[in-house]
Amino acid sequence: MLIYILSANPNLYSTKRLEEAAKKRHHEVRIINHVKCDIVIEKKLPTIIYNGEVLPIPDAIIPRIGASVTFYGTAVVRQFEMMKVFSTTESQALVRSRDKLRSLQILARAGLGLPKTVFTNYSKDVKKLLTHINSKELIIKLLEGTQGLGVVLAETKNAAESVIEAFHGLKARVIIQEFIKESAGTDIRAFVVDGIVVGSMKRSAKEGEFRSNLHRGGTAEVIELTDEEENVAIKACKSLGLSIAGVDMLRSDRGPLILEVNSSPGLEGIERSTSKDIAKAIIRYVERSV
Repeated sequence: MLIYILSANPNLYSTKRLEEAAKKRHHEVRIINHVKCDIVIEKKLPTIIYNGEVLPIPDAIIPRIGASVTFYGTAVVRQFEMMKVFSTTESQALVRSRDKLRSLQILARAGLGLPKTVFTNYSKDVKKLLTHINSKELIIKLLEGTQGLGVVLAETKNAAESVIEAFHGLKARVIIQEFIKESAGTDIRAFVVDGIVVGSMKRSAKEGEFRSNLHRGGTAEVIELTDEEENVAIKACKSLGLSIAGVDMLRSDRGPLILEVNSSPGLEGIERSTSKDIAKAIIRYVERSV
């Protein structure tokens, strides 16, 4: 098979591992920087031009689209879909997952547990808004934040009010969530491929930090999921239409609560923590699907 990995950086761990796994299984692989693709839209022969070359139609693409280029990256994925190419992540599912507010609404509609969340269109009565969340401590997140950036822990509602008003003054949209104290600075990532959890890890925040992201200095260890956690992760992916995703959850007194579903999850943390060949699982999924 001819497989294109859509990645802006060929040196990233995830990109290199996917390339390595595909070649090991005797596939032809090209890394294509989706940001440098030009799209030609027409009725009979939609094409993609890359560095002046009309790209041959591949058998499959594996999108690794960064959050900052979601709009254009999704357009490139959609163009390949018009060319009848299989994509491990569908363009619509990518758009759904990148819209934090929309994805939370979809997950809630599917009956999945979430931290209680409030969103407003720059409400002037922030104090009244915060009465809808019972916890004393609150998490405030920028809608466009990734990898733990743009996430603030407010230890009191007065502090939360000040932070929210500051964000509103900058015309930055935020969501406000309850703080799940019993999770104690840890969360769980379940890596799902084609409806199966192929790896899971527990991430712990470094001392003095509440964000457990590995990019923020957190540590990871392999963990065995409960049946409920596994089912929640699979159902979350299904509700968003994602075949490959990293589902981030908190363990709470009322069961697993979903923080986020990541449509371009990194492989480095999960492979090193679990010693599992996640890249191979993704390539085998491509083989089954094409």
